[in-house]
Amino acid sequence: MCVNCICAQVDITEGIPKHLEAYWCKGCGRYYDPPTTWIVAELESRELMTYCLKRIRGLKHVKLIDASWVWTEPHSKRLKVKLKIQKEVFNSTILQQEFIVEYVVVNHFCSNCHRVEASQTWVAVAQVRQKVYHKRTFYWLEQVILKHKAHLDCVSVQEFSDGLDFYFTSQSHCMKFVDFLQAVIPLRYKTSKHQISADLKSNTYNYKYTYSIEIPPICKEDLVCLPKRFQRALGGIFPLVVCYKLSNSICVIDPFSLDGGYIGAEYWKDQFRSVADRTRLTEYMVLDIELLGKNFGKFALADATVCRMSDLGFNDQQFFTRTHLGNILNPGDTCVGYDLVTSNFNDADFEPMKGKQIPSDVVLIKKTYPGKRKSIKSRHWKLDRMTKEGVSHMRQSELEREERDYEMFMRDLEEDPELREQINLFKVPNAEEIYTRNKSDPDAMVEDDEFEEEEDFPEVELEELQDLIENLTITEQSMEQMAGP
Repeated sequence: MCVNCICAQVDITEGIPKHLEAYWCKGCGRYYDPPTTWIVAELESRELMTYCLKRIRGLKHVKLIDASWVWTEPHSKRLKVKLKIQKEVFNSTILQQEFIVEYVVVNHFCSNCHRVEASQTWVAVAQVRQKVYHKRTFYWLEQVILKHKAHLDCVSVQEFSDGLDFYFTSQSHCMKFVDFLQAVIPLRYKTSKHQISADLKSNTYNYKYTYSIEIPPICKEDLVCLPKRFQRALGGIFPLVVCYKLSNSICVIDPFSLDGGYIGAEYWKDQFRSVADRTRLTEYMVLDIELLGKNFGKFALADATVCRMSDLGFNDQQFFTRTHLGNILNPGDTCVGYDLVTSNFNDADFEPMKGKQIPSDVVLIKKTYPGKRKSIKSRHWKLDRMTKEGVSHMRQSELEREERDYEMFMRDLEEDPELREQINLFKVPNAEEIYTRNKSDPDAMVEDDEFEEEEDFPEVELEELQDLIENLTITEQSMEQMAGP
């Protein structure tokens, strides 16, 4: 066969692709060389030719004689390489052929440029965490932030199962936010930074800052066993105490002697946990109460006789205890407390109680209002909320648990006027009508005789409510404006 017939029947470029893609980062002008390398190469340079030839499969089966560039428009996103190859097809017969391989340049950000682009959205983040099973502390913290407008510099808020992340466009705004949190709640934090870009010529660097904030796992109404360090610091207080308030300090009180104290930042030097939380509360009825004449703030020391609500009609077991709720409880009231007889505590948490005798088998925590609770059909007030991201990715069980926690927080507000003073409450539409109906509508009265409606229920009055201003919340539109283009 002659050369022309061989060339007509045999294609030595078979198996070599003629159309390929080249990934290019428009941020830094580098080309992606899989799996992890990014190379710098100018147009029609030797480095770019090497990069293009490495992406052609099948060249190992032929002999490459020459490679050259074919001119293309610089903005066409096309690269063309003209190749000249040789291959032996018959005995002592070598064919030579020329062809063009075309590359389509595809935009693809490198990891460094991704970080630079992300820096236009946020620069610093405050990650607030509390290692407890509920979110009542964060509901209260959210309302305090809204009242003092500490969220106005925040770009966005992302919700997680154990806390919240607050994003800011500058480090100074984030530091200001952390200082605000320190003023309202005991915490500790660690700071870290991550470099996202650098300009070696001008010696400038860009960082993203992370503030990891931890809140003590102690909540209001928790039963706490203090380590010896804090027993001595609080004047030899009995180790078994109740946390009655959480502000910029952990406020504790001995329910048997009315001794109290405050634990601030020194908590982190000798950390402790609660030995029991409100999930272990038992409901009691007060049979008798006798004041002893000692007072501590809103609390008064008293001797009380109580019985379990679950025991009514079954046995006559009574408990004699000393309580700090002497000026709050009256005979016939219902309350909740911790039953130390049937409770099992963790040995490590209860270690400070070794060698000490507990004065009573019951620790009363607060008065409850089951009669009034049944008579309330709807609330004439509501709370403002932040717009959070990440809520849609929660499981159904997590959403149901959040609803229960939020309802418990709303009940805490209804029963605690001191807690309501720390936040803003807002009117719902037709608030006056709902308020009047709840107080006077005979259909809203308790249907059974098990509980009578309590007259001393700390009702949320209309004078405490404000008109809801829509721009208090972090809306999606304000996020986009603060984030920039």
